[in-house]
Amino acid sequence: MKKMPQRTCMGCNIKKDKKDFIRIVKNKEGEISIDKTGKMPGRGAYLCDDIKCLEKAMKSKRIDKIFETKIDDEIYQKLRGVIIGE
Repeated sequence: MKKMPQRTCMGCNIKKDKKDFIRIVKNKEGEISIDKTGKMPGRGAYLCDDIKCLEKAMKSKRIDKIFETKIDDEIYQKLRGVIIGE
């Protein structure tokens, strides 16, 4: 049986299988996007599919620190939409 890669949520710091997370990617051009496939090239950060984890990550600016850049509110709004199923 193949072992699933483990990742840590940027909101709650809990480790889970990679497939259980939403991936946010910063590519070489510095663009931040949501990676639904989990295969886009670039630096990745992971969040649980939970609005509480997103709010914790926003409050602590953890994603900003990981990507060493200011994350636009537009990205956070897109993440919120993905989590609540819009």
